Amino acid sequence: MKRTIGTTFASVMVLSLMMAGVASAETVYNRGNDTDPTTLDIDKTTTVAEANLSRDLYEGLVVYDANAKVVPGVAKSWDVSDDGKTYTFHLRDDAKWSNGDPVKASDFVFAFRRLENPKTAATYANIQYVIKNAEAVNKGDMPPEKLGVKAIDDHTLEIDLENPTPYFLELLTHQTALPLHQKSVEKYGSDFTKPGNLVTDGAYKLKSFTPNEKIVMVKNDNYYDADNVQIDTVNYIPFEDRSACLRRFQANEVQSCSDIPAEQIDYMKKNLGDQVHIAPYLGTYYLPIDVREKKLSDPRVRKAISLVIDRQFLADEIWRGTMLPGYSMVPPGIGNYFDPVYIESKGKDLFDREDEAKKLLKEAGVQPGDLTVELRYNTSENHKNTMTAVADMLKNIGIKAKLVEMEGTGYFDYLKSGAKYDIARAGWIGDYSDPQNFLFLFKSQNDGFNYPHWKNQKYDQLMQKASTMQDLHARSKVLSQAEQLLLSKMPIIPVMYYSSRSLVSKNLKGWKDNIQNVHITRYMSIEK
Repeated sequence: MKRTIGTTFASVMVLSLMMAGVASAETVYNRGNDTDPTTLDIDKTTTVAEANLSRDLYEGLVVYDANAKVVPGVAKSWDVSDDGKTYTFHLRDDAKWSNGDPVKASDFVFAFRRLENPKTAATYANIQYVIKNAEAVNKGDMPPEKLGVKAIDDHTLEIDLENPTPYFLELLTHQTALPLHQKSVEKYGSDFTKPGNLVTDGAYKLKSFTPNEKIVMVKNDNYYDADNVQIDTVNYIPFEDRSACLRRFQANEVQSCSDIPAEQIDYMKKNLGDQVHIAPYLGTYYLPIDVREKKLSDPRVRKAISLVIDRQFLADEIWRGTMLPGYSMVPPGIGNYFDPVYIESKGKDLFDREDEAKKLLKEAGVQPGDLTVELRYNTSENHKNTMTAVADMLKNIGIKAKLVEMEGTGYFDYLKSGAKYDIARAGWIGDYSDPQNFLFLFKSQNDGFNYPHWKNQKYDQLMQKASTMQDLHARSKVLSQAEQLLLSKMPIIPVMYYSSRSLVSKNLKGWKDNIQNVHITRYMSIEK
């Protein structure tokens, strides 16, 4: 009896040691993210933090590589018609969902129809209005079956566009172009995104989601390139407090932070060296103004506020050189834009701008001390310091300001909901390198992203005209006219242009800085 027990015990010990070896061999990436997602439903996602998650869970027809260049994804190749309006995608034979089902052309048809179906209420549905009949479907004027997306067979997908669209392939990297597993979506309804229910086709699948703590993803063994995926588990950890991510980075508890506390940039550069990554980023930091508020409905008042904002100070002192002063909604360096425009006050002396601002307020009937505004922002030391500085600048022209902080997970839902505010903080990162992606935000019917609720018929007409033009230079001139109109009426105040700011461990390999700040986990590895 004793001998039997001893043999069994030895066997258990050997097995335990073997299992410990397997566990120790697992590669885990603890990844700081800006905030928790408000949803994992790709048709409802809108933020950069949510896009980071989507890129690991799903793969579209095309994807970004480590340098943010468009490369084949589920589609191994594609053809484009001579008129530039029909794309035919040829899907990989070995693409599978995390449950083992094959990824089919019909999965993309289902996903695009769901996106544009008005019942889905997808905030980003209008970004794919370039697809034939998409707008009509989304507005309920046509059934989803009329959408210009069809499966020729299981491995051939055809997409018809309203007009030739120079940025269409890059647009397909966006989460609105990702496929969905129809059976699981229909089976679980709104619960299809829960751990255990969510079926994905990317390099990772969802294991667990603990709000305010972490989202755990594990390697998807059914992914067609699984053999080359070197990180087994990625834990997405939300850090609205950028300093908290810095502390955990220094303690080797996370291998990257998606953002850093700007006020500590000098300390980080000194102590962390080249683990501090600052790179050009296709984005604009701006202040939307709710034009429905009577006290801010006059463009002269909005222009006065813009005039006294010292953008150079904000970029250099508040953001410690990690941002650039911003004088337009469309950021510099963007593609297909040959005639950039800027606010009139660019290059003017600050004291002269203050005098001009006081004059505009007087013309608008606003006396010193009469106007009080709320400056609303989402939780972040960087945003708080920015809005505090803006409040001080407004004092110089007799405007009083109160700061209103909101938690990040509900902040943009609040702005999108139509709730009233005075002045808010917002940022827009380009989904694709084309000015349309920044200017479409303020079309009258863009309820999801037109935070200022500004409506201008001429602006809408210019944007519509540009959408039908094939000559990129002529199109650029029309888009410039639209932006000039936007900046003259000033429902938004551009403040800064973004740089991406990250902490990246020297042990994390494969992270490459790029203008889209896209870093997909499957391209990375961790050096032990």
